[in-house]
Parts: sequence; structure tokens; C-alpha cells
Amino acid sequence: MIARARAIVKSQKVIVFSSLILLVLFFIMIFAPWLAPHDPTTVNMVHKLQPPSLDYPLGTDHLGRCTLSRILYGARVSLGFATLIFLSALGIGLTIGLIAGFKGGWIDQVLMRFADGVMAFPSLLLVLGLVGIWGAGLRQVVLALIFVQWVYYARIIRGVVLSLKEQNYITAAKITGSSQWKIMTKHIIPNVLPPLAVMGTLEMGWAIMHLSSMSFLGLGVQPPTPEWGAMIHEGKSYIRTHPSLMIYPGLMIMLVVVTFNLLGESLSERFGIKRR
Repeated sequence: MIARARAIVKSQKVIVFSSLILLVLFFIMIFAPWLAPHDPTTVNMVHKLQPPSLDYPLGTDHLGRCTLSRILYGARVSLGFATLIFLSALGIGLTIGLIAGFKGGWIDQVLMRFADGVMAFPSLLLVLGLVGIWGAGLRQVVLALIFVQWVYYARIIRGVVLSLKEQNYITAAKITGSSQWKIMTKHIIPNVLPPLAVMGTLEMGWAIMHLSSMSFLGLGVQPPTPEWGAMIHEGKSYIRTHPSLMIYPGLMIMLVVVTFNLLGESLSERFGIKRR
């Protein structure tokens, strides 16, 4: 019991610390236009590859653009669209998982067999295939990531719903004449939220990594839009002379992914959820 209590206290501290970091990052994402010292897309070849200074705190890139401004604006794309991917995939997965688990029968079979077909392919390979068919671009990458991701939420939610359906309080609610909608909103969805919170924080890191990977390959965000993966792609030609062009956006990606993973692990300990 003492060890369990210590683990809970430790997880709570990590949750608070991770949440504060994420609040700062989302603050940067929202207020980037007011925090950035320069326009992130303005080209000034006179100041290209400048070292850090008062005017350019992180220096400039190969086109004379302010690196700090591009990092700040990059948070809007990386974090903003990762959140969009997460919320869209969660909405689709929650709806399909609830329907499949609660209704059962042929509806469950059809939906889950389709989900199994999507999960049969490695996620990154499937995203690359879809982007290859639809064409390069941020919108295509976002749609491909949503298409790949919703099946995992649907699978988890379906499993939770199937276990909850066998509980006595669900049976009692049916006997008392409660509607299916009331049973879902009052009894099932509140019990689904804890595992979703854990999975969602972990999958946010996944979304950012894949979004940045697509941009690094030149398939996602297109120049001159600032995005962390695209910045690494642009800076790889100067890795020997100016490695900071890759290090700064790489550190931001690492910070966000590690923070979301720590938050997810701590939430799983806090709620007593075992992850597979």
C-alpha cells in the first residue's frame, strides 16, 4: 500500500509538471504572432546564416529568416494539426467503437473487420501509400493520419464497452427502462474517458512524429510555411556548418513527444490502467 501511495504521488507530480510544459507550448502556439520577433517567411539574404544575436536570438537560416520566429510559428502547425488529427480520430473512433460494442451482431462484425484491415498495414507505410495516391500536401497528410488512427480508438472503446455491458448496473438501467442514449451518456462514456485520456496523450506524440516525418520527406507542409519537420529537412544541407538549424526544431519535437509520453504513462498509473 505504501509503495502504491508513493507511485500515485510521483505520478501526480509528473502529471502537473507535464501539464505545465504543455500549457506553455500551447500558449506559444496560440500567441506566436505576438511572441515572434520577425516574420517567419521574410527572406533576407543579407542576414543569412547569422549567429545568435539580440535581433535574432537563435540566429537565421540559409535564407536569412529568423530561426526563433520559425520555431514559434512551427508550433502552430505541429501542435495545432496534431491536435486536429487527435480530436478527429477520437471522434470517429469513439462513435464507431460505441456503436460496435453496444449494438454487436453484424454491425460489430463489419466495422471491426474493416478496422482489422486498416490495422493489418504498418501505420507509416499506409500513410505513405495514401499520400502517394492523394498527392503531397498538409491536408492530404492530415486526412491520411486520421484515417489510420481512428481504428485504434475504436478498438479500445469497443473492448471497454463490451466489458461494461456485462455489469449489473447496466442491466439494472435496461430493466428500469432507460434509453440506449441515456445508458451510453450516463454509464458507458464516463467509464470510457480514463483509458481515452491515457491513449490520447500517447497518440498525440505519435501524431506529431508522423506529421513531422511527412514534412521532413517533403510530403507534408510545403515551403515557406514554418514547421518543425520541414525545418529539419531544410537544415540537413547545413548539418556540418550550421547544425543548429536541425537541432532547434529537433529538440522541440523531442520535448513535445517526451512530455506527452510522460503524461500518458503517469495517467495510466494514476488510473490504474494497464497498457499493451
